[in-house]
Amino acid sequence: MVSLDPPPPGKPPLSWRTRLLVGAVSILHSASLRADGTANRFLLSLFDRTVPPILAPDVAGVSSSDHTVSEHLRVRLFFPAASEGSSSQLPVVVYFHGGGFVFHSAATAQFDALCRRLASSIPAVVASVDYRLAPEHRCPAAYDDGEAALRWALAGAGGALPCPPAAVFVVGDSAGGNVAHHVAARLRGSVAGLVLLQPFFGGEAPTASERRLRDAPFGAPERLAWLWRAFLPPGATRDHEAADVPAAVRRGGEREWRAFPPTLVCVGGWDAHQDRQREYADALRAAGAEETTVVEFPDAIHAFYVFEDHADGKRLLSDVAEFVNRLAASE
Repeated sequence: MVSLDPPPPGKPPLSWRTRLLVGAVSILHSASLRADGTANRFLLSLFDRTVPPILAPDVAGVSSSDHTVSEHLRVRLFFPAASEGSSSQLPVVVYFHGGGFVFHSAATAQFDALCRRLASSIPAVVASVDYRLAPEHRCPAAYDDGEAALRWALAGAGGALPCPPAAVFVVGDSAGGNVAHHVAARLRGSVAGLVLLQPFFGGEAPTASERRLRDAPFGAPERLAWLWRAFLPPGATRDHEAADVPAAVRRGGEREWRAFPPTLVCVGGWDAHQDRQREYADALRAAGAEETTVVEFPDAIHAFYVFEDHADGKRLLSDVAEFVNRLAASE
């Protein structure tokens, strides 16, 4: 695998609108993280714009509805126009949103829009999981919720699907990519494929990309350290298996990971986490995993896919659609 060269000096190529939005989100995120380890949920609510489900199809033909899995777990389902009368023939994507394990929900406007684009472009039924957040609910609460949501989708989504789906994929971005990995590992025999969009992994020793891109969007070391302290079990370091996933895969080796689902990992050239994402893919390959593919986006910042005007957004959707449809056809 060929790694990206270090990005050139200066700033990542962003539109003025995206640059302003990234700056505002970074400031408000940081202001919401208190020194005592709690999050200011009221302040977070001021900038985390949410949207309701839309039962009538939107301009792309996608409709959505909210469903209760348990007293603390909800899922938002997105149905593309192609699913009318044929939902059982479409793949199902169980999606985990990003946000450092602390921010956002399935109703966050940017993630609602992203799931609509995925549902339309693949096409697939997308189940966006509203998992519990840290620091109120530490690891493994998000993984437990993810497993429950995946089992719910596999069983037909509480009757929302006409029958259990033929092919179910697990997809997640950033911290949701971390959750997606752990959920797929728990139920690997039931997952047709795994897609990780810039997954959030960690470790006590900083990588070269984390040092080089500490000032890139969402790469500040102090912020990342706060998020891991909020999520991991009390007293755990970032070398814990929930964070340092590449090391955990290497330890498990072929005995544990050879039967892991086919995996697509998306890496951005302006993402501080890129070294760990490539290490993860390398570890899966070394353990004999069936298929591990890395796609590189040299101009991409962390979370570029939520910004609709980012130049790489359409290519990402195309890569994910090709991966899902190719594997779904073989089920």
